Amino acid sequence: MALVNLAKWHGAGNDFLVEVIEHGTAPWWTPDRARAICDRSTGVGADGLLIATIGSEVAMELYNADGSTAEMSGNGVRCLAAAVRRVTNGQWSTLAVHTLAGVRTVTLTMHDDDHGDGSVDMGTVTLEGALEGTLGVANVGNPHVVLLDQAQWNDHDRELVADALASQVGGANVEFVRVEGADHLSLRVIERGVGWTRACGTGSCAVAAVAHEAGLCGTVVTVDNPGGALRVTLTGGGATLAGPVQFVANVEWLAA
Repeated sequence: MALVNLAKWHGAGNDFLVEVIEHGTAPWWTPDRARAICDRSTGVGADGLLIATIGSEVAMELYNADGSTAEMSGNGVRCLAAAVRRVTNGQWSTLAVHTLAGVRTVTLTMHDDDHGDGSVDMGTVTLEGALEGTLGVANVGNPHVVLLDQAQWNDHDRELVADALASQVGGANVEFVRVEGADHLSLRVIERGVGWTRACGTGSCAVAAVAHEAGLCGTVVTVDNPGGALRVTLTGGGATLAGPVQFVANVEWLAA
């Protein structure tokens, strides 16, 4: 048995368990352990597990709730940066984080050590055309399929649609978007490896970029997620994501 110390954070309701370790620490997490701790009935419960490895640089490893790995999370990387700042008693406001999608620079304004706001340079949003029945497919370091939501669909209908579309691109987050105005979108998302989530940062960037390409919104967009609002700014083919970070609790997990 092992006693593991983590912290739980969320960004607009998108919740993560975060462990901060030092470079040179022997790898311990496995897909089975990640799946166990993220389970909302028999574990602690989270959309994902983040491991921050710190030293001369900071690296992020991300497990989805089902134990699979993910390239990037816009809400997650803000939470990870805030967790690193809190654990190390840091006073910095900007942190470069090495992810599987590349280096992402996080800027934080912490109101104290347990909540604040942050923005992330999300890099290039690559538009990859559209599948039939969708607005488009985009990659924000991870893949997304974006389509207009339909009032007549129930969640079971959406899940069937999402499964069919994601399978056509080898797995993807699927966003159901509503256009509220030229600078205002709302979405619901079924996240790859997680299911329904209360917020998705990369998804918010994807829907803003795809909707802008379709002439449905401008370049600065508020994206309402079920857990709260995120703000996306599109510039030169890239995106910046801004939103909240909130510490929830310290966690001691007794793992097999």
